[in-house]
Amino acid sequence: MSALTKEKLEQTIFDVIERMKGMRGSIEETAPIGIISMENWEWPQGVGLFALYGYYRETGDGAVLRFLTDWFDARIAEGLPSKNVNTMCPMLTLTYLAEETGRPDYLDLCREWLDYVLNDMPRTEECGIQHEVTGSANEGQLWDDTLYMTVLFVARMGVLLRDDAYIQESMRQFLVHLKYLTDPATGLFFHGWTFQEGGHHFAKALWARGNSWYTAGLVDYLDMTEQPDGVRSFLLSSLRRQADKLLDLQSPEGAWHTLLDDSDSYLETSATAAFAYGMLKAYRRGHLDGKHRDGALRALDYVLSQIGEDGVVRGVSYGTGMGRSLQDYREVPVCPMPYGQSMALLLLVEALKHGGEAPDAADGEGARGGETGGAAYA
Repeated sequence: MSALTKEKLEQTIFDVIERMKGMRGSIEETAPIGIISMENWEWPQGVGLFALYGYYRETGDGAVLRFLTDWFDARIAEGLPSKNVNTMCPMLTLTYLAEETGRPDYLDLCREWLDYVLNDMPRTEECGIQHEVTGSANEGQLWDDTLYMTVLFVARMGVLLRDDAYIQESMRQFLVHLKYLTDPATGLFFHGWTFQEGGHHFAKALWARGNSWYTAGLVDYLDMTEQPDGVRSFLLSSLRRQADKLLDLQSPEGAWHTLLDDSDSYLETSATAAFAYGMLKAYRRGHLDGKHRDGALRALDYVLSQIGEDGVVRGVSYGTGMGRSLQDYREVPVCPMPYGQSMALLLLVEALKHGGEAPDAADGEGARGGETGGAAYA
């Protein structure tokens, strides 16, 4: 177990944030909209904004709030892109800013984009949200990314507008996606499913970051909304089974491979950070056991080792489309990305809440089994 002072952790958080704010493209992009620079409006920026707002909510840092409002004001003035699953992601943070600032223009924009999701966004069979993205309709396809990129926004709007119908819709989306994406053999999630071509899971990829959207997204979803006991129990049982399998597949370094069940694929930092964040928060909320917390702390050690002195989170894979072969995933390039910064930020802020706790000192299976490992600050 490595020791980490609170001051060092806070400095690392500051460095990660500053690097994310100023992030610009570092490779030739293949995505239709630039997904590296924080000056664009797409899903990586949306993930980054949500992490920044979470940091503001914890600390009250006015500079971060100003960055967020300035970011939205600049993008709105430039003109927003077409609406789809991925461009919907920044709207989650805007719901919080609308409430925080009381600005009616923010709320009106949230209402407009919510109306698109409910009435115009393409659907698959069983009314799942079709993973339409910029440049590709992906007709008939469900992707695990959708839950984080769009469904969290729908749920949050249900809370903000006090309309249970939107929360019910978010629950349906979680259930439909889990129905078609869960691998019954492992409890992990396939990247995607198509209702076309006879129905299949493409390359049957157990892709790490796709899985981590569930781990990280669910713990925030459960905080964000209230669900009937039966639905909540189902979502949590899916999380527990996933988390158990993740512990089996965790590398000696404390990380996870970009293909979870393929140790020849590279270790991937954004997914590792998101898994660790989700498991640490779930442990704190009483949803997971000490063994999961211990695994998350080992992952925290790994993530810290991947953050440079300049605040750049290394070992992050570029945006990943649906692979038709497993080799497609192995060949995705690695470069700094906003979601790498943001997943690390979520994890580091959560780690502050676990400070000074030795991994074998907590309740749960990890404590009873005497498992050790991971970072805590002293």
